[in-house]
Amino acid sequence: MKIGIVIYSNDPETVWNAFRFGNFSLNKGDEVKIFLLGKGVECESLDTEQFKVTEEMEKFVNNGGKIYACGTCLKIRNSEGSELCPLSTMQDLYDIVVDSDRVITF
Repeated sequence: MKIGIVIYSNDPETVWNAFRFGNFSLNKGDEVKIFLLGKGVECESLDTEQFKVTEEMEKFVNNGGKIYACGTCLKIRNSEGSELCPLSTMQDLYDIVVDSDRVITF
């Protein structure tokens, strides 16, 4: 199955759970793409002692998942894409939605 996940939260627990679900789905053999939108582009700065968001993100990419970060949302925050979260466009989000069997949001 192809799963698209849209993360638009900057709540550490919510984002951590979104990536945990992505990792779980990858382990089940699904293809998973995550698009970071709005506050979601802040995910690399959300680590807490309890919620290791970046660790889950790295595990996700190492397991074959793809992460996309909204370029406009990054620019609003005076930020740029990173190796883990490359700068992406609305076209990328559109492609994920059209290509996925299921899309969920966090």
